[in-house]
Amino acid sequence: MAIQKWSETITVVELQDDPQFAEDLNEVVDELDAQPTDVVLNFGGVDYINSSNVALLLRLRKIMAGLDRKLILCEVARQVGGVFSVTGLDNIFEFTNDVSTALASIQLAAGSTD
Repeated sequence: MAIQKWSETITVVELQDDPQFAEDLNEVVDELDAQPTDVVLNFGGVDYINSSNVALLLRLRKIMAGLDRKLILCEVARQVGGVFSVTGLDNIFEFTNDVSTALASIQLAAGSTD
């Protein structure tokens, strides 16, 4: 399963290339309507992204910001990371090396607001 509830407040998404990429991000958006959570997007299975994928990511980021939830991208391959860098999107998304680091970042941020 590509979308997993890691906890009541965190969703982890194991992304793959299109068409699964778009389907999974749309499903995450639908689930956020029902229950807002922090989201970790694992790009480990993504070899390329296109402009439609970027648009979906920006839409998700906007929704997450409106819900005051964290969105973290991890395990981004060099060629995919290049797309973020060239477009300047590397400055607006939060990146970590792996899922464990992303989860720790979310938990630390939650702990600092308690």
